[in-house]
Amino acid sequence: MTTTDNFILENATLILPDRVAPQGWIAVSGGRIAEIGEGGAPERGIDVEGDYVLPGLIELHTDHIESHFIPRPHVRWHATSAVMAYDAQIAAAGITTVYDSLRVGSDFDLAALNNDDLWQLSEALANAKASGYLRAEHRTHLRCEISSSDVLEQAEGFAARYPVHLMSLMDHTPGQRQFRDIAIWKTYYMGKSDASDEEANKLISWRLDLHERYAAPHRAALVDFARKHGAVLASHDDGTAEHVAQAVADGVAVAEFPTTLEAAQASHAAGIQVMMGGPNVVRGGSHSGNIAAEALAREGILDLLSSDYVPASLLMAAFDLPRRVPDIGLPQAVATVTANPARAAGLDDRGALAAGLRADMVRVRLSGDVPVVREVWREGRRVA
Repeated sequence: MTTTDNFILENATLILPDRVAPQGWIAVSGGRIAEIGEGGAPERGIDVEGDYVLPGLIELHTDHIESHFIPRPHVRWHATSAVMAYDAQIAAAGITTVYDSLRVGSDFDLAALNNDDLWQLSEALANAKASGYLRAEHRTHLRCEISSSDVLEQAEGFAARYPVHLMSLMDHTPGQRQFRDIAIWKTYYMGKSDASDEEANKLISWRLDLHERYAAPHRAALVDFARKHGAVLASHDDGTAEHVAQAVADGVAVAEFPTTLEAAQASHAAGIQVMMGGPNVVRGGSHSGNIAAEALAREGILDLLSSDYVPASLLMAAFDLPRRVPDIGLPQAVATVTANPARAAGLDDRGALAAGLRADMVRVRLSGDVPVVREVWREGRRVA
């Protein structure tokens, strides 16, 4: 990584908050954007050859770190190595601020993080950050499985060691939310395991019992926990008006992946930022049969995008949206991965190309319709 310095990017196509400037320049000083102009730069700088320059992307929800740490079922990779590989891929995708989604609450899925895994990854992330090894700025997103028996214990243990910036309230119980159709849950689970139909049915019964015992009290306790720690709160897989009403009562700021148009409309109307997955945009629909992100964009109720499980999808989706939805211009689409997530997370020092903000920037060239990241700067330092 280069050190912070004073420099100018010139001959750039700037994606500004309100327009695309086809020939512009940006002056950087002390890790901040000092000045922006159009036309010729006041002095010679780095010629970006007409490429797009846009703000560094802000990722609020990605569990991609798990695929580096658990590359195969029952296989745990070295935590520090996994963190460094994950961070490199995040930065290379143009993401300069990332909320690492760490699951708290034991799960039936043996491919998921368990309690020991959580502490290994958390320590590796903290050590890498303290050592100055990380390219992106990493913040914490706890993905809380409310029907898990130990979710409160794990959340409290984590907060005793590390800061908590964002929390989502998840419930993957068969028959709930994303898996409101139990048949879909069985297809999903049995496709990931060697379980028989009888074993799946036993698991369903066990999960339903956990939900009955823990979901309501744990959700209430986690809402209080988020307030105590000043964490932004997100709901997850809302599907009904009742789900959204509960989210409003809990003070939720972000609706992650609503499964129906009804829930997305109600969330947006209530001032809750609606998040959908970048892969959903790029693939043209949800892999689990829920509402398509494009449909919400056409309704004017898509606020945020998340790369979810493919870091490169964040930038791809931002450039793809204007082609899929003519009413959305490139600046508006880019805002779903920059300014809007910054605002949702309470970060007022980044998310746009504007004087005084952090010099988090991405240089992009199109290869056909595919955006290719060529350079990335975080606070004026080149990190990719």
